[in-house]
Amino acid sequence: MFDQILIANRGEIACRVIRTCRRLGVRTVAVYSEADRDALHVRLADEAHPIGGPRPAESYLRGDAILEVARRTGAQAIHPGYGFLSENADFAEACEAAGIAFIGPRAASMRKMGSKAGAKLLMAGHGVPVVPGYTGEDQDPLLLAREAERIGFPLMIKAAHGGGGKGMRIVREAGEFAANLESCRREARNAFGRDRVMLERYIERPRHIEFQIFGDAHGQVIHLGERECSAQRRYQKILEETPSPFLTPERRAAMGAAAVAAGRALDYVNAGTVEFIVGERGDFYFMEINTRLQVEHPVTEMVTGLDLVEWQLRVACGERLPLPPDAITHRGHAIEVRLYAEDPEQGFLPGSGRLTRLALPAESPHVRIDAGVVEGDAVTIFYDPMIAKLIVHDADRPRALARLAEALADTAIEGPKHNVEFLERLIRHPTVVDGTIDTGYLDRHLDEVLPKAGAPDPLAIAAAAAAALLVDEAEALALAATGTDPHSPWARADGWRLGHRGARLECFEARGTRIEVRASGHAGDYALAWDDHAMRVESARIEDGWLGARFDGVARRLRVRADARQVIVHDGTHRTILARVPAFAFEGAARGAGDRLAAPMPGRIVSVRTTAGRDVREGEELIVMEAMKMELSLKAPRAGRVREVRAVEGAFVEADALLVQLEPDS
Repeated sequence: MFDQILIANRGEIACRVIRTCRRLGVRTVAVYSEADRDALHVRLADEAHPIGGPRPAESYLRGDAILEVARRTGAQAIHPGYGFLSENADFAEACEAAGIAFIGPRAASMRKMGSKAGAKLLMAGHGVPVVPGYTGEDQDPLLLAREAERIGFPLMIKAAHGGGGKGMRIVREAGEFAANLESCRREARNAFGRDRVMLERYIERPRHIEFQIFGDAHGQVIHLGERECSAQRRYQKILEETPSPFLTPERRAAMGAAAVAAGRALDYVNAGTVEFIVGERGDFYFMEINTRLQVEHPVTEMVTGLDLVEWQLRVACGERLPLPPDAITHRGHAIEVRLYAEDPEQGFLPGSGRLTRLALPAESPHVRIDAGVVEGDAVTIFYDPMIAKLIVHDADRPRALARLAEALADTAIEGPKHNVEFLERLIRHPTVVDGTIDTGYLDRHLDEVLPKAGAPDPLAIAAAAAAALLVDEAEALALAATGTDPHSPWARADGWRLGHRGARLECFEARGTRIEVRASGHAGDYALAWDDHAMRVESARIEDGWLGARFDGVARRLRVRADARQVIVHDGTHRTILARVPAFAFEGAARGAGDRLAAPMPGRIVSVRTTAGRDVREGEELIVMEAMKMELSLKAPRAGRVREVRAVEGAFVEADALLVQLEPDS
């Protein structure tokens, strides 16, 4: 085993590798960017070294800087994690030239997968099923049109180089082919510098099922089972699980054999993932190989009891695979979801900011948390906005889904917007519960899993008001205990008045709606009224995060988290988040709000497409920003004349910074 390794990554994967190394007695060296100087992986490593500015190109993508740290510290190996340099063949070769082990596949194996067309031909030559199509070098439009007719419609035009969903078009009839071909080529040329395309039959309502493979330097290649990743939005995975609810034992065996054949075709060493697209009738086809550890690898670990990072280290040391295929057992069902700083109600706009509260479920044999942040840390604009991965395991799929629902209900995040409520709705959707979701379902029916507008349930409002009252009363009593007369009635937060029963106003805000609850009573017994509602709450008490009370005579128990800022109420199915707002506050008019174009989040200005004095149309693109690995198009809020442009290309701006000011609307 290595004595010391360098981890060329950040976030939860860096923390995960550090913890495995610590268990094995391996010393760790971390690298960090300017934005990550106080990050969790820096605090966990035995030592950590700066490698550049906050943007990936200035730090985590600088192979030369990373290798220099490895040489200086005496690291024997580099673990690339996933993303950044993990699939960079040039970096793998540079490690080898420096006499430092790259914990991943050989550069030659990576290069064989660099071209989708070449990879498809290679797999077909080794008996791995591939989608019928055309991958030839002859790119004459007339030839491509004839090939499209031969393959049949619908079909997909795909850029032969690159990925990330760019350079892809679905064509459903011959008359649409020429225009889509030109559009796809143009996008591929702009994104990847090459406009070669390939044609493939389009599989309607496909499923995405991948197999974890492992190879060693002694010629062994095995698989560790499958993961189903069909719950996706715009090609981005949301929920991953194993075993797949779709596969029969026979189909699983056939796909596993094809995955091993794919690994052998590449002389594969270390961890990799063979991804398949699967049709409604169970026909499956090779899609690609990810030549690294996957984000969703924990579900495989949960059902096998193996540590795949440890396997990576042992294989990179030249050892044989730790276990033969017949010694690997699979137990129960595991599911993973990713907690992101993003706003599902605003097109999943990535968020950033300090995590003022990060309450995650306790880890146990059934629940695992992989996180790269803790409460008080910041989610920055420079990297993927993942907060943590939540993984659950139980004896079967229904119990695992119930376990996941329970774990999500125990999760509370404050600071940036997050996707917890979206995930709670997703895992209760019939297509997830029944295991029938396909990769395009959420893009077709996203509204079915987004939180619905409207006033919160009356029970949730009453529970929130009772919880807020109990918290305020407890704080007032605690404060009174420090004074000269702890029993004074004036020290109690119960609305007490001389000669009559007082009332208090508890005010909340939910999705822009103000809710004013008039409350009388104290110590858990309250009469509440708001809008057209009235409810009596009796014997309310909070214990270990649960509110127990009688609501109009019916005893109920709900999860609550309450403080001076907000109240979260969870009834076991739905989450209600109510911000606490002042009972009496000045509200200024929103005059002129339509004259400003402001930054929706921190980011870098990529392009400024207007100037002062220019007339613009409502909805016209004025600014392009880059944040959280995506581009944001900022458009004119109304028609008018530009008074001032403050945005400067290449500059970083904070959230709500004024970018463009329009002349007042006369």
